[in-house]
Amino acid sequence: MSNENPNNRLNKEKVKKAAQHPNRPGEKCQAKPNQYIPIINQNKCEGKRDCVEVCPYDVFEVRQIDDQDFNKLSFFGKLKSRAHGRITAYTPHADMCLACGLCVVACPEKAITLTKVIS
Repeated sequence: MSNENPNNRLNKEKVKKAAQHPNRPGEKCQAKPNQYIPIINQNKCEGKRDCVEVCPYDVFEVRQIDDQDFNKLSFFGKLKSRAHGRITAYTPHADMCLACGLCVVACPEKAITLTKVIS
């Protein structure tokens, strides 16, 4: 986990807008950890950091795409990734997700989905 306090990086205006979105998925932060995980479609992600700015649980980080992940992208995904400096979102702390759905509705590329973990 980063040493940065998650509350210092939150964009309160974006959080408020995402919280009011009528199609917000998930459990409104009522799920237990490991019940849902956010999945990022890296063919769509442009690394704009909205997910980082709205997630109260420090689930996301935005950084340069790993070569292995870049190689898995579609032709257009690779073009898009290069155009945006090969920056993408990752979920190093997906196990901390409580299914707020804020990231899903805040993502301008609609690159994030919440998936229920099947035990």
